[in-house]
Amino acid sequence: MIRVPSTHLVVGPSDWEAEGRVTARAIDVRAFDLDAYEASAPAGAGPDRARARAGLSFAEATAYCEAQGKRLPTEDEWMAAAAGPTARRYPWGDTGAVCRRGAWGLARGPCGEGAGGPDSVGVHPDGRTPLGLEDMAGNVAEWVIGSDGPIAKGGSWESGLATELRTWARLEVDPRGHDPRLGVRCARDTEPEPR
Repeated sequence: MIRVPSTHLVVGPSDWEAEGRVTARAIDVRAFDLDAYEASAPAGAGPDRARARAGLSFAEATAYCEAQGKRLPTEDEWMAAAAGPTARRYPWGDTGAVCRRGAWGLARGPCGEGAGGPDSVGVHPDGRTPLGLEDMAGNVAEWVIGSDGPIAKGGSWESGLATELRTWARLEVDPRGHDPRLGVRCARDTEPEPR
């Protein structure tokens, strides 16, 4: 797990692609720990064990984290980890989404054709956040707890548009479904910082 420090950031429509999709607001998050990698496939998955675990419902993702003594991150926590205090467009920075930075566009381009699921976790180091978090954009969209219910963040292997990888982008899906684009990364509260 990686410590995400206390963060203050302002999100909003800072570029034309965010217009009408992002409501300007300030986010303040206390320090917390976040898994460096998305959950990988369960034991017994054979050669696919290194791939990101996919197809989880919201309840299954919640149970997965709880079984490890962790929890799902909130949307604000996920934003603090992916965008940082400077509100980066992408987890790696403000420069564009290219194929070496994440597993995206694998089903119908621009980074591949015909993929039916995610890539191995942690194999796109050019997409790493400054804190060292892997696959915050692409591979599997990650369940988070939004202010208005469960959502997913981060785009996925199926995302065909770079805008879906932006730190502000949301994927709204049926929380009961088993969408192959969805996976999980868990969070944990930290001990209070000494004064």
